[in-house]
Amino acid sequence: MRQEHHHYHADLQALDDRCLNPSQAADLNSIIHRSRRQVLKGGLALAAIGLFGTSLLGCQRSSAPVASPLLGFSGVAAQTAADFDRVLVAEGYRAQPFFSWGDAVLDSAPVWLEDASQDWQAQLLQAGDNHDGMHFFPFAQAPNDHGLLVINHEYINPTLHTDGFCYTDLADGRRQRPVDQVRKEQAAHGVSVLEIRRSADGQWQRVAGSRYHRRISAMTPMAISGPLRGDRRMRTASDPTGTRVLGTLNNCSMGVTPWGTYLTCEENFHNYFVNRNAADHATRPTHQRYGIGNGQRSAYYAWESVDERFDATPDDNQPHQGHVNEPHRFGWVVEIDPFDPDSTPIKRTAMGRLSRECAVVSLGEDGRMAIYSGDDARGEYVWKFVPDGRHDPANPAASRQLLDHGTLYAARFNEDGSGQWLPLIWGEQGLTPANGFADQQAVLLNARGAADLLGATPMDRPEWVAVHPDSREVYITLTNNRERGERLPLHPANPRANNQHGHIVRWREANADPAATTFEWDVFLLAGDQPGALDAEGQPLPDNLIGNIRGDIFSSPDGLAFDGAGRLWIQTDSDEEAAHTVNTGCNQLLCADPQSREVRRFLVGPRGAEITGITWTPDYRTLWVNIQHPKLSYPASDGHSRPRSTTLVITHEDGRVIGS
Repeated sequence: MRQEHHHYHADLQALDDRCLNPSQAADLNSIIHRSRRQVLKGGLALAAIGLFGTSLLGCQRSSAPVASPLLGFSGVAAQTAADFDRVLVAEGYRAQPFFSWGDAVLDSAPVWLEDASQDWQAQLLQAGDNHDGMHFFPFAQAPNDHGLLVINHEYINPTLHTDGFCYTDLADGRRQRPVDQVRKEQAAHGVSVLEIRRSADGQWQRVAGSRYHRRISAMTPMAISGPLRGDRRMRTASDPTGTRVLGTLNNCSMGVTPWGTYLTCEENFHNYFVNRNAADHATRPTHQRYGIGNGQRSAYYAWESVDERFDATPDDNQPHQGHVNEPHRFGWVVEIDPFDPDSTPIKRTAMGRLSRECAVVSLGEDGRMAIYSGDDARGEYVWKFVPDGRHDPANPAASRQLLDHGTLYAARFNEDGSGQWLPLIWGEQGLTPANGFADQQAVLLNARGAADLLGATPMDRPEWVAVHPDSREVYITLTNNRERGERLPLHPANPRANNQHGHIVRWREANADPAATTFEWDVFLLAGDQPGALDAEGQPLPDNLIGNIRGDIFSSPDGLAFDGAGRLWIQTDSDEEAAHTVNTGCNQLLCADPQSREVRRFLVGPRGAEITGITWTPDYRTLWVNIQHPKLSYPASDGHSRPRSTTLVITHEDGRVIGS
C-alpha cells in the first residue's frame, strides 16, 4: 500500500506531544487558593497577568501597543486563506528561497528531480528534509560575506517518495517497509553543512568545490562520550563496546559553543523504536518514561522492519539482548565541528537524555556557563547543564571536553515567582538504588524520572530558549497544552486551562550568573487573540483563547532567538486547520521588544508550514529562516509542484540591520 498522509503533521504532533509524566501535582483548588493569597501579599508579580488573566479569576487585558524604538518596521497582516502559498515579509525586505530539500550539498550530488524518484544514495548527497534549527559560522576574514551554514533536518515528509510511504500491514499488526524507502528516509535526516559566500552583486551562493560541504545522517558513525561511554546499558549486538553509534535522529533545535562547534539536539527519538515485549517494557523506565513504542510497530516509520537497530525488543539469543539498549543511544546533544569535515560527531552523555529541543549557551564573564534546554512534550521540564570547568577564550581547544563533566539541573518554578535549579546527582534527594537509580549513569539515562522524583515543574511543551545578549535574561517558549487544567493542574508558570495558544516565560538567574542555583521568573506573554475577537461563526471566543499580546497576535510560539540589539524573534508552529487559529492563520516570524513587550509580525509563511530555524550574519544585515513542511507547492508556488522545506535568505533593499 502507498500512503500520502493528508493529516500527516497533525498525526505526528499528536504522537510527539503526548503527556508521559506520571507525577501527581497539587490539587487545583489549593493552587488557586495559594495563588490568591500570594498575590494579596504582593509576592507573585505576574500572577495578575498570568493566573488572574485566565478564565479562573476574570481577565485583565493588556494595554494598547507602545511604539518601540527597537522595532523599525511595519507589521504585515495575518494570512488566513487556505490557498496562501508564498512568503509575505515586511515592507522593504526581500525573502528569497536559498536552500531547499534535494538541493546539492556535496558537489557530486545529482540535480533534484521533481518526481522525487531519486534513491537513497542521491539523498545522501543532497539537502535533507524538514529544515529546522541552524547557525551561520562566519570566516574571520570576511565575517559578513563568507561562512558555513549548518542546518538540521528534523524528520521526513511523505513527499520524500514519488507516491508517499509504501508499506504492507501484516496480520500480527506489524508493518513491513521497502528497504530502499527506509534508507532514503534515514539519509534525509540529520544535518547539512554548506560553505556559502556573498557575491559582488549581493547574492548568497553555495561555494562549489568546498572541502567543508558535508551531510550527516541517520547512518553517520558517531562517538559516545561522557559518563555513559562504554556503559553496559549502551551496548548492543551491533556495538558491543557501547562507544559508537550510527546516526542522529529528529534533530530539531540546536546551540553553538563559545569554541565554535554546533550542538544538534535529538528530540522525538522515541517514536522510531518499538519494544514488543510488554512485560519487559513495563520494567524499563528508560523505555516507558520516554514513550518507546510497546505495540507491534514503532509510531513513525516502521524502520525496524528492515533495520534491526530499531527493534528494541529484548532477544536473549543475541549478545546484550540484541538492540534493547539502542534507544539509550539517542536523546543526546550531538557536538559537530563544522570546520573539520573529517571529524566524528560526539554524543555528550553528561548533559542527560531528553526529548531535547535546544542547547542554548549562556556564558558568564568568568567563563562559567550554562546550557539551557526544553524537553518538548506536555508536562515535561526545563533544564540546564553547568560544566564543571570554565571556558577560556584564549585557549578554546581546552574547552573541548567541558561538556563531558558537569551537573544537570531541572527547574522548579515556585508559585511566588522564585525558582530553584534541582541538581540530578546520584545518591542525593532520593536518587538512590531504592528508587531505581543504581548510579549516576542511571540518573542521566532516565533524567525525566529523576526530575519527577525531585519535584521539577511540569510545563506546557517547553521548546526553544533564548538568552538576552546583555542582561542574560532567559526566555523559553511553552508552545501549547490542551491538557493543562485537566491532566496537568494549573500553575502560575502555566496559568491557562486548555492552553491552545501557548505562552513565553522568562527568568533572571541570581546575580546574572549562568551557574546560579536560584532565579526569579515571570510570564512574558500569553499568546492568542485580542479581546473581542470572534470565531469563524462570528461568536465571541472563549476566554482561554484570548492572550495579552501588545500588538500582532499569534499562536503556539516555538522558535526563539535574540539578535545583537536585544530584539526577541519569535517563530510559530500552530495548527492552521484548527478552529482556534481562525484569526492567527498561517505560521509567522514576529519580533518583540522585551521592555515594552510590543510584538510585530515580520513574516508570514505558506500554508501548512512551520516557521523555524533562525540565524544571522554578525552584522545582522542578513537573516536566514526555515520554512518547514509547506503544504501546497512552495517554493515554486505554482499550484502543482511538490512542496519542499526551504531555507530563506532575507535582506533589506537598503542594506539595513534586520528589524531596525
